[in-house]
Parts: sequence; structure tokens; C-alpha cells
Amino acid sequence: MAGGGAPAKADEPQPHPPKDQLPNISYCITSPPPWPEAILLGFQHFLVMLGTTVLIPTALVPQMGGGNNEKARVIETLLFVAGINTLLQTMFGTRLPAVIGGSYTFVPTTISIILAGRFSDEPDPIEKFKRIMRSIQGALIVASTLQIVLGFSGLWRNVARFLSPLSSVPLVSLVGFGLYELGFPGVAKCVEIGLPQLILLVFVSQYVPHVLHSGKHIFDRFAVLFTIVIVWIYAHLLTVGGAYNDAPHKTQISCRTDRAGLIDSAPWIRIPYPFQWGAPSFDAGEAFAMMMASFVALVESSGAFIAVYRYASATPLPPSILSRGIGWQGVGILLSGLFGTVNGSSVSVENAGLLALTRVGSRRVVQISAGFMIFFSILGKFGAVFASIPPPIIAALYCLFFAYVGAGGLSFLQFCNLNSFRTKFILGFSIFVGLSVPQYFNEYTAINGYGPVHTGARWFNDIINVPFQSKPFVAGVVAYFLDNTLFKREAAIRKDRGKHWWDKYKSFKGDTRSEEFYSLPFNLNKYFPSV
Repeated sequence: MAGGGAPAKADEPQPHPPKDQLPNISYCITSPPPWPEAILLGFQHFLVMLGTTVLIPTALVPQMGGGNNEKARVIETLLFVAGINTLLQTMFGTRLPAVIGGSYTFVPTTISIILAGRFSDEPDPIEKFKRIMRSIQGALIVASTLQIVLGFSGLWRNVARFLSPLSSVPLVSLVGFGLYELGFPGVAKCVEIGLPQLILLVFVSQYVPHVLHSGKHIFDRFAVLFTIVIVWIYAHLLTVGGAYNDAPHKTQISCRTDRAGLIDSAPWIRIPYPFQWGAPSFDAGEAFAMMMASFVALVESSGAFIAVYRYASATPLPPSILSRGIGWQGVGILLSGLFGTVNGSSVSVENAGLLALTRVGSRRVVQISAGFMIFFSILGKFGAVFASIPPPIIAALYCLFFAYVGAGGLSFLQFCNLNSFRTKFILGFSIFVGLSVPQYFNEYTAINGYGPVHTGARWFNDIINVPFQSKPFVAGVVAYFLDNTLFKREAAIRKDRGKHWWDKYKSFKGDTRSEEFYSLPFNLNKYFPSV
């Protein structure tokens, strides 16, 4: 061939460029959907947060000596306080579409208070329940000061300003993936209900929209409503058909739709109020232990806030806004202590995952869901109907939502240099330790009935054991420490960490509460003319 030139190479596919804000979001923080759609989406958020709201009191109240009446009142109170805290967070805190609900992080410390020897001499179970509740309230009230001080003083801002995409990956990923024990193990408790819910949810949300090509986002946006109704009816048919009449007690509790005991026990109308269980009592050791649980919840919620801003397609959170959100979360824990919810508050991870499923990050939708929380907490009978959804149905939802949050953490890898051995070490070591260390602490506790740190002081045991049982806390702390101490001063390291992507938002000088700051798209040129 004349010329002897080599044939031209075919164009190689180009990598996807990193995105500060997540594309393909239908409604961002300040662009709400039409009112009918917003109300249905808000109701969907309400149904999703009911899982944690019901499961935690169901597990704790019987250990405290309470019956179905006390359990129903605690659930109503937790729902009422969650609604108030969600409104406070969306209006005055980070102003992100974050639902603030009950947190599993506070459960080990709460159980430690329940097992305190000073309550064993009480013969009346109801009086025992009230005494324990007042002790939990006192510990929560004291513990709330930690987040209030760290948040509103700006101290947490000084910590958050050293966060990078690299150190955020283990934290945010394990906020979602670290809750795997609440997913399929919960589905398997009644697999004939939980597995159809999981399969149907994936099919309706992921496959049906691509088959029908309607363009109206009905099935993917309202998949939770569709599937819960279908599987709930199916579960009720199994119940009334006698499928579980001769089943073991644990199976009946998980599978039947008429065994929750909430509908009969819940009052028609009741407004929760502060100190409804009596004046709180205070114990210094329990307060210190609960403060450590509050600190662990603070770290986990920081990761959850990052996941929420990502799925709401907002710009990266400035440290000042994250710190302010932590301060208002501390107010939420204070309200939990005043009202007596048997549990502290934090960002709902499952609702963060629902943002990803629906691709709707509207703040108005979450505020509507807070209205549903308050409404159904006051009208107890009606709220108890929805609270009686079989737990395997909720666990099936968790499988998808926790996976979304974990994947949201992995998405920050796009800002990092994955060809750097420093990056690989920090990611691999922090994630592995974040999974392995809590596994050891949890296994040790399950076998022996107490944690690896076992002294005569219960409060000291909790201070050490509780943080090491949290996967996102361990992974986040290790990644944060390594990322900020390992060869940090080398010039190339800053880009390897992805820090240059977030630094332009860290120095934001405008009104951080402004609507425009969270608008889509974010007008960089107004605040950063050089961009």
C-alpha cells in the first residue's frame, strides 16, 4: 500500500467525568414535585421510617417490663418526636431532605441501663418500666449536650474541614453496607413474605419502567407503595387462611399480620408530651456511656448527611452546615430525652436510600413526611395499622435502601486517584478494619453476654465497647486518621485524596441557609468567579 502509513487507531472510549452533583435527579432540594405527587412521596417516606420506629421499641419495651399499651405509647412518642426533629433539621439544620428518626446506635447502652441491678427489686412490671424509662431519659438529656456543643460551637466544623472524598468513602459506604445484618436476615425470618417483597421491589423499580417506557416515572418512583400493598394483602391472606396457626411463636410474630398487638393497645387520640413517664433520673456513669453512644451517632450521621446531599444532587456540604446540622441533631436527642422515646435520634439511613430510588431530593417531600409522622402519632389507632406491617417486608426494603447508601459512598471514588498505592492502602485497610473489628466485638458479646472490655463499671465497659461495635465509626475514624497523617504534605497527595474538589465549597462565604446554595444547578460563577 502506498505511503506505508499505519492504520488509524479507533477512538478509545473516554472515562466518565467526575460530577460534583449527581445528574438525572428529577427534583432537587428546592424544586418540589406537584402537590399530589409530593404527598404520595412523603407518605412513602413515612412508611419507610416506620421500620426502625417500630422495631426498636418492640425489642426494648418488653425487656423494661412494659406491655402492649406501653409499647404503643412509646412508638407514638418516637414517631411524634421524629416528625418534630425532621422539621427542625429541614428548616434550621442542614436544610437537606434528611429524615431524623430512631437510631440503633443507642440500643446497646439502653440495654445496659435496662439490665442495671437497681431495677431488679421492683415487683410491679409497669413501675419498673417507668423507672427504667426515666433513667434512659436522664442519660439522653445529658448526652444531647455533646452534639449541641460540638455542633453549635463550630468545633465539629474544624473536624469536618479535613474530610476528603477519600476518607468519606469508608465512612459513608459502611453507613449503608454496615447494616447488612438488618437486611436479608430479617427477610429470612419469614421468607415466604420477605423474599417476594424483595423480588417484587427490584422488578417494579428497575425493570418495569424500562419495559413500559411511559416516561412518567410512576413505577420507579412509587415502587415502595405498590409492592407493600401487594405483599401486605398477600401476607394477610396467608394469616386469615390459617397458614401460621400451628407455627412456632417466633414465626407467628414475624409472619402474621394480626399479632403486633398495637392496634388494640393504641389510643384513638393522644398527644405525647414531655415528662409523660415522670421526672427523669440521672446517673453519672450511664450519662457518660450514653454520651459515647451520642458521639458514635454523630460520626455515623455525618456520613449519612453526606449520602443525603449526594442523592439530593446538592453541592458538597460546607463544614459549617454539617456542624450546624449536628447541633440540631443534638436538640433532637434532647427532645427524645424530654419526651421519653427509649432511644436517641440520628439521620435515617433507609430514607436516604429512598431518595436514590425515587430520584426525588425535594425538601418539601420530607417535610410532608414529617407531617404524616406527627398526624399518625396523634391518631394512634390509624398509625398502629401501618405500624403493624410485618417486619420481613420492611427488611426487604432495607436490602435495597442500605445498598443505595453504601453505593453512594463508593461514588466518591471518582474524585480520587485509584492508581495511587496510598489510596489503595487507606481504602482497603480502613474498610477491612471497619468490618473486622466490630465483628470481633459483636461475636464476643453474643457468646459471652458481655463485651471484650468487662470490668466492674458498666458505664466504662459501654464507653469502650459501643464505639468498636459500629462499623462506620471504626472505618471512618481509621480512614480520617490515615488520610490526614500519611504523607499529607506532598503536593501530589492533595489531588490523590480528591480534596481539590471539595475545597472550593469549604470557603463559601455567603449565607449558607440561602435557597440558592442548594439549588440545581449551583451557580459557581456567582461565588467563585475564577471557576
